[in-house]
Amino acid sequence: MQDVTALTPYQLRQLCRSGQFNSNTSGLAPGFVQANMAIIPAAYAADFLQFCHFNPKPCPLLGMAAKPGAVDMPALAAELDIRSDLPRYRVFRQGELVEEVTDLSALWRDDLVTFLIGCSFSFEESLLADGLEIRNITEQVNVPMYRTNLACQSAGVFSANMVVSMRPMTPADAIRAIQICSRFPQVHGAPVHFGDPAAIGIADITKPDFGDAVSIKPGEVPVFWACGVTPQIAIANAKLDFCISHAPGHMLITDLSNSKLAML
Repeated sequence: MQDVTALTPYQLRQLCRSGQFNSNTSGLAPGFVQANMAIIPAAYAADFLQFCHFNPKPCPLLGMAAKPGAVDMPALAAELDIRSDLPRYRVFRQGELVEEVTDLSALWRDDLVTFLIGCSFSFEESLLADGLEIRNITEQVNVPMYRTNLACQSAGVFSANMVVSMRPMTPADAIRAIQICSRFPQVHGAPVHFGDPAAIGIADITKPDFGDAVSIKPGEVPVFWACGVTPQIAIANAKLDFCISHAPGHMLITDLSNSKLAML
């Protein structure tokens, strides 16, 4: 497979569409916003929209489809086909994950509404530019993600505890990360916790619920950000007959510049 590190968002989406790329997107298309995705039957779209509004840290809404059945979002990505332009999707039936696929064309329905939610991969660029290490990028693995005991506010049929992503840092770097990420509320903003994982219900930091474990060096603390996998938990808890999400770490890469999300 060709080197994807220098490709534009459009080129990466085309590579996904052709089936030539199905890996995690951390570190790709620097400078551009990556998005979590949820696809919900129209009957539940209003509830899901309210869930996002109630819980902006784990679910910062970047956009939603203009109408049920729409597969494009021209304001966020040129010539987008949401059915094929992500590396990997998860399919849920009755709240249970039943399969992962790389194309949704055979499953698509005209009553489906797509939501795009901000992703922490977008603020990693600013952390790297400030000289902070992102361990999952250094170790070339997916970011570790964990279920917590931090309850989200429920909306209609949707309820969940927050999922968090973790990046180990020294305490000084953690403070700097808080300062930097506070400028990016549309992609999860500042961390929600750092230090003792047990304080937010994580029993074993070496065993993430999603993604891959990374090394934590002496003198470092785990730093936790609200994560866009949270809606997947809400979807599973709602036990909808059918819905779709991105596979964790396998994001939609948009044409929107990260710099446009920064608050001065």
